[in-house]
Amino acid sequence: MLAIDLSKQAAAFLGSLPAKQARQIAEKLQSLATDPQALPTEVLKGYSPMRRLRAGEYRIIYVVDGQILQVRLIGKRNDDEIYKALERGFKK
Repeated sequence: MLAIDLSKQAAAFLGSLPAKQARQIAEKLQSLATDPQALPTEVLKGYSPMRRLRAGEYRIIYVVDGQILQVRLIGKRNDDEIYKALERGFKK
């Protein structure tokens, strides 16, 4: 099982969510840490090896680095803000 490392931004966003949504995302992260291949994910174009995962109405941006699941960003799926934040923090 992978260790989960939340970025400061991901932890702040997760902490601001209502309990139901936070629990839903936490369950997805736990599943991902248990088996990174078990859930349908996609590589982010231009940001490889970063991947994205849907969790209800939210998107999780992460990378697996050895035995660590590094969660970079969490945000609304239908809001381009998560991708704008990705561009600001991780230039191509």
